[in-house]
Amino acid sequence: MRTRTRDPQTLGGAGTLDRMARILAARNIDPATVAAPADEPEPFSPLDALPAGMPPRYQGAVADHPQVLEWVQDVARQAVAPSTGARRQVTTGPSLLMAGVVGAGKTHQAYGAVRQLVQTGVGVRWRVTAAADLYADLRPRPGVDTERELAAVSRCPLLIIDDLGAAKASEWVEEVTYRLINRRYNHMLPTLVTTNLAIKDLRAYLGDRVSSRLAQMTTRVEFEPVDRRRHRTPA
Repeated sequence: MRTRTRDPQTLGGAGTLDRMARILAARNIDPATVAAPADEPEPFSPLDALPAGMPPRYQGAVADHPQVLEWVQDVARQAVAPSTGARRQVTTGPSLLMAGVVGAGKTHQAYGAVRQLVQTGVGVRWRVTAAADLYADLRPRPGVDTERELAAVSRCPLLIIDDLGAAKASEWVEEVTYRLINRRYNHMLPTLVTTNLAIKDLRAYLGDRVSSRLAQMTTRVEFEPVDRRRHRTPA
């Protein structure tokens, strides 16, 4: 009986690599997707991407108001993991309403709250919109599906509505605000609202339906009546 012998193949030699390439090609697999990179990239942190979603003025914002920090912790505690071993995600949670004069620091605290929430380690998809911009985006006009935009804003896991009450009041503004707040109220989606109106004046501007839902769904924070933009602490 004749014994067939083969020269040994060195792992990673030309013959082995050629065969691997043919096998991968037959299976429509790009070799680049299975080759190990020479240098492993540094782990990606959600904090690295955070500044991209923030205006330059607020990229360094830090939340330090006790009630804002308490809200952040409440939202983080209610985050849930979509599957075993997955990172917890913000899905439902409490809402917060910050009221105070122009320049009291509400917007700064709002962006700082987002940063603090990300630092807790939970995953969160968030969106910030000034109320006046929101109404402009949702105003019916040719070629724009404003109902789809309203649905997208309504479903966002964490929504910040800045300067509620800055736009001129009208029946249409009240209706759109009601539809947005009612959807988030029903689905218990965390919503952070800032307003220059005194809390006692919200009902007159927003109407009974909106103000009633905000009263139940939000913790209310009233800021000191100081315009920090005009009264900056000397360096």
